[in-house]
Amino acid sequence: MPHHAPPVNPSPVSANAALVNAALGYAARGWHVFPLRPGDKRPAFPDHSEDHCTGRDPRCRRAGRHITWEQRATTDPARIRAAWTRTPYGIGIATGPSGLIVIDLDVPKPDADPLPPEWARPGIVDGTDTWCLLAERSGHPVPLDTYTASTPRGGLHLYFTAPGGVPVRTTASTLAPLVDTRAHGGYVAAPPSVLRPARDHPGGAYRLDDDTPPAPLPAWLAERLTPRQRPATGPVTVTLTTGSQLADTRRTAYLTAAVRRQLDVVTTATEGTRNRALYISATALGQLVAGGCLDSDDARGWLTDAATTAGLTAGEITRTITSGMRAGAKRPRSLDVPCTTDGQGRVAA
Repeated sequence: MPHHAPPVNPSPVSANAALVNAALGYAARGWHVFPLRPGDKRPAFPDHSEDHCTGRDPRCRRAGRHITWEQRATTDPARIRAAWTRTPYGIGIATGPSGLIVIDLDVPKPDADPLPPEWARPGIVDGTDTWCLLAERSGHPVPLDTYTASTPRGGLHLYFTAPGGVPVRTTASTLAPLVDTRAHGGYVAAPPSVLRPARDHPGGAYRLDDDTPPAPLPAWLAERLTPRQRPATGPVTVTLTTGSQLADTRRTAYLTAAVRRQLDVVTTATEGTRNRALYISATALGQLVAGGCLDSDDARGWLTDAATTAGLTAGEITRTITSGMRAGAKRPRSLDVPCTTDGQGRVAA
């Protein structure tokens, strides 16, 4: 893990010049950039969600609809100079439009849970360790030789070029604990952006460690990150175990209706309410997932298809479904006979 001396606080003029030059440099590589709030990782624009879009924002007003940070990301030098010359915004790189997959190797927060037993080995303490162990278990070389930046908390961002024609997804600890990915719908804060100190990190600057051009994402990683292909939507079939035939019929009808009802809520939502509708439906299905009645991947897939049909962007969909299902998991719902999700008791589209 690289270690750096504490950053020197530059003057506002030199900070702005460094940020403008860096943003222009990323754009010259074909990477789409957008401003982050000074000292923060959140996008500076828009300052509102789709649900609270009033049309006052100039970009939203001109387009006649909500314009997200991903849609605002640009490689236009004139727009970049106009944004960064006067204000020391951080730099966000929109990974999807930039054709990038960024692997985020994190360090555990002070109050983090222990690593799962299958990863808890001596010397395995952070995302770089679990990343190396993942490669070892997969029988592949450790993919570290690529464009690399370090984060203020001591983590690493590994930049790879995305495989063509493959919809690689943004994930959180799917590959391994403390290993996240940023792809379509995601972004990373890039050097020399600075974070203010916060409860779980000391603050500091993102720093470039290796200016090697991004390597292609290894095929074995692309395969792991490629989502399963699913039909858009269709009749929902439910098979549950135990109980009388009549009781099973009623449970089947209940779950079928529950899933279809929530998908309809999403697909029929009007402009300005779609994100909220997706959250509510994700919460409802998340409760059934937590109760053992629905398969998590299936529920996510149906919600994703419905939200895509409704016109939401990939980033909005991923974040909202994750948030809603997490909320639903806190209040599990199950039927009066235990449901299973083992092939006989899963709901499958």
